Amino acid sequence: MPRLTLQGAGPSLAFVPPAYTPWLRRAISLLIPLLLRRRGVQQVRPEGVEDLARLYAAQQQGRIRLLVAFRHPSTRDPLLMAWLLWHALPRAARRIGLELRRPVHCQFLYDRGIPLWAGALVGWVLSHLGGIAIQRGKLDRQALRAARDLAVHGPFPLAIAPEGATNDHGELISPLEPGLAQMAFWACEDLEAEGREERVMVVPLGLRYGLRRPDWTRIDRFLALLEGRLGLEAKPAAASDGSEARYGRFLAVAEGLLIALEGFYGRAHGLVLEPTGTFQDRLTSLRHRVLEMAERPFGLRSQGSLQDRCRRIEQAAWERMYRADLDALSPVDRSLADWTAAEAALALGHMRLVEPFAAISGTYVAAKPSPDRYAELLQILWRAVVWIEGRPEDPPPDLGPLQARIRLGTPIDVTARRGDYRRDRRRAVEDLTTAVGRGLEEAIADPA
Repeated sequence: MPRLTLQGAGPSLAFVPPAYTPWLRRAISLLIPLLLRRRGVQQVRPEGVEDLARLYAAQQQGRIRLLVAFRHPSTRDPLLMAWLLWHALPRAARRIGLELRRPVHCQFLYDRGIPLWAGALVGWVLSHLGGIAIQRGKLDRQALRAARDLAVHGPFPLAIAPEGATNDHGELISPLEPGLAQMAFWACEDLEAEGREERVMVVPLGLRYGLRRPDWTRIDRFLALLEGRLGLEAKPAAASDGSEARYGRFLAVAEGLLIALEGFYGRAHGLVLEPTGTFQDRLTSLRHRVLEMAERPFGLRSQGSLQDRCRRIEQAAWERMYRADLDALSPVDRSLADWTAAEAALALGHMRLVEPFAAISGTYVAAKPSPDRYAELLQILWRAVVWIEGRPEDPPPDLGPLQARIRLGTPIDVTARRGDYRRDRRRAVEDLTTAVGRGLEEAIADPA
């Protein structure tokens, strides 16, 4: 969960164009195995990479234009994608006798906010790896034009995460945004306008992480640590089989945090929250009321999905925090601009606090009380706790090394849907987005 520190209003957010730099890719390629290990990923299991190599070969031969729709559960995903493309894919191609032209790479969209909270160096690296920075809360025409051009004329496939942001759930996909589907149909239009015969293909790519050696003892210690942070009575460790006692402790921790937030927003902000009902009803009420509070200073309407509302709040805050008119302001107005920026940052902080709970449901762990699902939700709760405490950089307790799985879904021929797009553009985009979602579900599902 990023935390943005702002001293005052800053200059407006300029478009960051892609500036692919081959030597940087080569240098980082050498570091990828080490960087993955530092992020806890000890083993990677790729599945279906030979089919992805065939698709890459088809693009290099001028037969298709390829868009990669990848799952985005974690901030580790860029490292995993880099390992796949720069290490695993060339090896897979050699195994099946394919000669892929080097470098094997992709260009990609990334959130314009990443350099703001991760630092200018990270932004520079993303740009010089060919990334296209996009502001998610508005119609970013410059970024869309750049991505559309690369989808048809770029030297590499284009990778997009249709979920738009991480949700920290290995087995739960967030609602997909329609941007990838629209980009694919634009590519069809542009190829047709140029008289080119390449077909546009979208390939879903499932990324999923899990504990390599699940350890219930570590999970119980994690629970005990959160119980202490929330002032709850420490409970004895559960049996090693994921028992009802452990689930009861987990629910107590989740409800303890919910009660703390309900009390804070009721006392400090006068929010009227759902006093009774299920945990999920109360969590939904809290999210809605806090987002309403964050929307109010910006004059935003409370409509659309939770993700849409968060994007609009973020964009409205940025417009007050990063301004093009600072040089023209008087000293007093410049100081007031700093005040405005600080108030916008505070509203953005409230949105950031409830945003991680977007995908939390009352059934995710109950339906499958696995160590992986416990680990995912406990880490979400941990990030909320350290965010409140003002220490967002504090890492969660170590639950052991991770293994990552990369699996290719069934490729989707978008050109074959071109007639549907001509007849009804909105419906065609919705149908393609649904098909991509099914492909991602297939790619992250447990083996039969």
